[in-house]
Amino acid sequence: MADDRVFDRTADDIGNIVEFGHVNVRVPDQHLATLFYVTGLGLTRDPYLVTGVENMWINVGTTQFHLPTGPAQVLRGTTVISVPDMAGLARRLAVVARHLEGSKFSFGETSAGIEVTCPWGNRIRCVPATSIRLAITEVELDCPLGGAAGIARFYRDIYGTPAAVEHGAAVVPAGLYTRLVWRETDAALPAYDGAHIQIGLADFSGPHRKLNALGLISEESNQHQYRMLDITDLDTGRVLATLEHEVRSMRHPMYARPLINRDPAISNNLYALGREPLVLGADLVAMGGSSFL
Repeated sequence: MADDRVFDRTADDIGNIVEFGHVNVRVPDQHLATLFYVTGLGLTRDPYLVTGVENMWINVGTTQFHLPTGPAQVLRGTTVISVPDMAGLARRLAVVARHLEGSKFSFGETSAGIEVTCPWGNRIRCVPATSIRLAITEVELDCPLGGAAGIARFYRDIYGTPAAVEHGAAVVPAGLYTRLVWRETDAALPAYDGAHIQIGLADFSGPHRKLNALGLISEESNQHQYRMLDITDLDTGRVLATLEHEVRSMRHPMYARPLINRDPAISNNLYALGREPLVLGADLVAMGGSSFL
């Protein structure tokens, strides 16, 4: 029987960046961070690793926020999170609002979702879930005017990922569910304060060799990890953007590590046995229905 369906097969291309791991920003107060990320956003503190008072890892589906204690860092952009229950999120944010008075915390509903600002100014956009119920789906980053094309080329040529310019922004696939979006702005960018992201590569040595030849390796961390800071114009060497990338191989011990995620709708007052874990998979309708049966 003939099948006349047409699929865009390029939509499933991942490229060499096979994992987006985390966004790392320092926070001055772990108590306020818990109120915001766990109680307000409804995310889950990693129960196994980094469980002290000097750092906190927050699970977001298969991705994370890392929140070490220190002077506040503010990512120059917006982290986009898919969430399964927008109404529940709005209720939780309203509850924590009074505890976060006097900070930079705010939230409001827009046509795109719920725009949230953390107590120290980090911007987070929460959007209704589609292909995965909970994840960091985009990290939108600000770059100067005229930088998008060079940034997309850098990721293509250095990292081997199918980055492209779309609507004036460099769009970079970064793992199964996440993409980096470098969006041009004419606003003055604040000084880079050290916030970083983490990615995982299939071809680990190839990008390292290219970065090393350009003098762009900022840290040789260990056998399975290195870091870089500057994204440059590959013709002129001019710095187009600065953001530390923590780069890991697929042999890193924590590659694709399973993460615990709770369903924030379950509480001691509204409890259902066996419903504590959040199921990350999307509904079949969102994924295309019976083709998965």
